Amino acid sequence: MTDQTTPTGPAPGRSQAGPHPLGGSADVPGGRGAPGHPNQFALLKQRRFAPFFWTQFLGAANDNVFKFAFTLMVTYQLQLEWLPPSMAGLVIGALFILPYVLFSATSGQLADKHDKARLMQLVKSLEIAIMVIAAWGFYAAHVPTLLACVFLMGLHSTLFGPVKYAYMPQHLNERELTGGNGMVEMGTFVAILLGQLAGGILVDTPVVGPQHVAWACLALAVLGRVTAQALPPSPSTDPNLVINWNPFTETWRNLKLAHEGLAVFRSLLGISWMWFFGAVFLSNFPAFAKEVLHGSPQVASLLLAVFSIGIGIGSLLCEMLSKRHVEIGLVPLGAIGMSVFSIDLYFAASGLPASAPYSVSGFLAQPAHWRVLADLTLLALFAGLYSVPMYALIQLRAQPTHRARIIAANNILNAIFMIASSIIAGAMLGAGMTIPQIFLAVGIANAVVAFYIFLIVPEYLLRFAAFVLTRLVYRFKIVHDERIPTTGPAVLVCNHVSFVDAVLLMAASPRPIRFLMDHQIFKTPVLGWMFKLAKAIPIAPAKTDPATYDAAFAAARAVLADGEMVCIFPEGGITRDGELQPFKGGVMKLIDGMPDVPVIPMALGNLWGSYFSRAEAGRAMVKPLRRGIWSMISLTVDSPMTAAEVSPDALRSRVAGLLGTGASAAA
Repeated sequence: MTDQTTPTGPAPGRSQAGPHPLGGSADVPGGRGAPGHPNQFALLKQRRFAPFFWTQFLGAANDNVFKFAFTLMVTYQLQLEWLPPSMAGLVIGALFILPYVLFSATSGQLADKHDKARLMQLVKSLEIAIMVIAAWGFYAAHVPTLLACVFLMGLHSTLFGPVKYAYMPQHLNERELTGGNGMVEMGTFVAILLGQLAGGILVDTPVVGPQHVAWACLALAVLGRVTAQALPPSPSTDPNLVINWNPFTETWRNLKLAHEGLAVFRSLLGISWMWFFGAVFLSNFPAFAKEVLHGSPQVASLLLAVFSIGIGIGSLLCEMLSKRHVEIGLVPLGAIGMSVFSIDLYFAASGLPASAPYSVSGFLAQPAHWRVLADLTLLALFAGLYSVPMYALIQLRAQPTHRARIIAANNILNAIFMIASSIIAGAMLGAGMTIPQIFLAVGIANAVVAFYIFLIVPEYLLRFAAFVLTRLVYRFKIVHDERIPTTGPAVLVCNHVSFVDAVLLMAASPRPIRFLMDHQIFKTPVLGWMFKLAKAIPIAPAKTDPATYDAAFAAARAVLADGEMVCIFPEGGITRDGELQPFKGGVMKLIDGMPDVPVIPMALGNLWGSYFSRAEAGRAMVKPLRRGIWSMISLTVDSPMTAAEVSPDALRSRVAGLLGTGASAAA
């Protein structure tokens, strides 16, 4: 990996987000370096998160108390010729999701234009009004009124969705986004579970059940409005936005806006696929419990509980596994688990003997059913690992000025994918497929879709490789990782010890890095393919291939001009003796005419002597267990240098000093 010398090129541009050159978030003062907290649960003690969490939790609970109680009321207590029980769930579900398709685009504009805290307070006030109308509907058993309220609650959720996900990046820094999203995802599924259980219990109370539901829904709405009042101010990100009230043209405009950032747009598609996948399971739990598992309605509730708990655990695990960063390397891991356990669910549920309906205790007494429950729990857990990093990536990478509109585009896609899942699953059942066969088909389809997504967005696959390397091969200690910028252009300068240095730096960075790498490395099996996926920039010595040399620096300067990061290894190649080599002057050529681009010295420590270094008679990748497994290595990041401070000798001196710090950190 070569680095040579000297000058010229255009001045760098800036990304629209207006980043600070030394890192941090455009929205969150202090960015990654802001004062932290021990874990994601500590956020529940802070005003910037706790009122938001409970507002979201109470809203999700209220949605499900209302919808589930109303569904059971129509199914079991009322006799309506125009709304038979077999159609009640479908009609209520369709009415609730319709506003997502019609009004998500408008809600995204409102969230970008107005203070998000104030908008959430207004939405929660709307919820109280809707629940007052619904209370009359429950008392009078007036189904058309309650159906209208289902649509209005769908509208309420449509308005709340974009502002919810746009609020978090304004109040949580990069190190907190994964944990914050995990808490919200966990809270949402717990609220869904508790809401459905409460709705079912309340509406089943003899004579006064509907009245109890009415008061419970109204109380939850009022509580949600109280918690929303404590939300801190969340200023508009685009106060001059002119609202386009045409939902159809604005929906198309939002999708085009989201498509401008391909990594973000494809992440939206990935999340929508997760909702497609999840909707197939959730919508089929009642029939699966009755027809395949031969269980009572309480067994269907048990399946929902197990699924919700799995999602919650997976969502909470994200922060621990990601070491409190936005770690999209978890997404392929999640996709693998989703496919493995949905396919195994097919085998676990096939061939179960017919039986009289099991109670919950009878169901749990059968050993074969524990495998079904384990599969459901684990596929939901991996779905949590899959979705949370994607949400965090969208929040981190979307431009703050139109972040809510991009999230609105996601809600539109989610609704479309969920509708499609119902149609496709219905068609498969109509064609004679069993429910376990549908689960098998979805598991296989998930593997195909995931493979396609990871090929067109290779960053996911690369971060997965980095995740595995730094969790299963090495123990990776990063010192001062907050000095790696989350936004804006930067040049990273690092010593070169092994063939996996670039992969380790990927694991340490919250966003993509473009590497200047020796053109010969692209001929190395596996690693060469990986670096091509990473869009590494090939470089050759100026004396032997001046065209490749000049093209490399032109490409690297264009990356900086786009507000992204470039990494260079100024020793010009991997060390053969473990010692720091002289630094060449290529970095001077790279930053010439770019005075605002910071240069960040970094040092990889304790990597010499490992499998991927040339410690074995000048050869690498021999004797795999030379250092055992989980050997400690380190990356130490220095404070940024301005262009005026940079010289090859000054950089080498900084990196040499860091190596001493890193050695003590890895000890």
